[in-house]
Amino acid sequence: MINVTAILETRANVRAARQAGKKIGFVPTMGALHDGHMALVREAKRRCDFVAASIFVNPTQFGPNEDFARYPRTFDADQWKLEAEGVDLLFAPSVEEMYPAGATTFINVDGIGDRLDGRSRPGHFRGVATVVAKLFHIMDPDIAFFGQKDAAQLAVIKRMVRDLMLPVEIAVVPIVREKDGLAMSSRNTYLSPEERRQATVLSRALRKVEKSYLNGEQDSAHLISVARKVFSEEPSVKVDYVEVIEADTLEAVPSAKNGTLVAVAAFIGKTRLIDNLLLNA
Repeated sequence: MINVTAILETRANVRAARQAGKKIGFVPTMGALHDGHMALVREAKRRCDFVAASIFVNPTQFGPNEDFARYPRTFDADQWKLEAEGVDLLFAPSVEEMYPAGATTFINVDGIGDRLDGRSRPGHFRGVATVVAKLFHIMDPDIAFFGQKDAAQLAVIKRMVRDLMLPVEIAVVPIVREKDGLAMSSRNTYLSPEERRQATVLSRALRKVEKSYLNGEQDSAHLISVARKVFSEEPSVKVDYVEVIEADTLEAVPSAKNGTLVAVAAFIGKTRLIDNLLLNA
């Protein structure tokens, strides 16, 4: 695996792979890698000839009171995992490499970027869209791989790609879960044993909504109440949102159908976790 920190060197390596006729796959990450990330890598390896990954904890997507300073950083272990999976190139730039002194250009995906996590974390998706656009510009991938767990991020990136006519396919990989249903997340490492137990309420609420939908319930307000009733079983968990929405726009819908997204977010202690499912009968 080639390890690079500089943009120009990264571009040179990707350009050489493309000139050799290889299809370029790209997996952007913030590190602290788990099996969910590895699922992205494996899908990229399946579909592409040259797979690049990035590790960059992007400061512009964290708010002033969020966890940028304590976000888990496990670079040596991450590097080993990527190499073991056969990744061809790892790009791990510094903040200064990605944001030159005096940088003032950012990307806003209006409307959609203000929903769900964008509403809860003002400015978050401006940082996400900006850094992903930069990474696409550096990597020039044929296909970029993202996880379904970050459904709101996925919708923002898809809209940005469409609106800016970026020549990259966005591939979506299903959520990878622990045996008890908890969606894998780098932030799960923050949880105490008791908080870890409480955190399963997110997936339990989603499964209850899914069961209700499969039994014929389509009214969004009722499905939301079903989820909130499950959350009430864990009174120390603070619900951020429960939404029944259109997956591509993140707009609320009055009734659910196949393909409708149910998205939840909650604070388990000081840790904010997200989860979702796509309804499908």
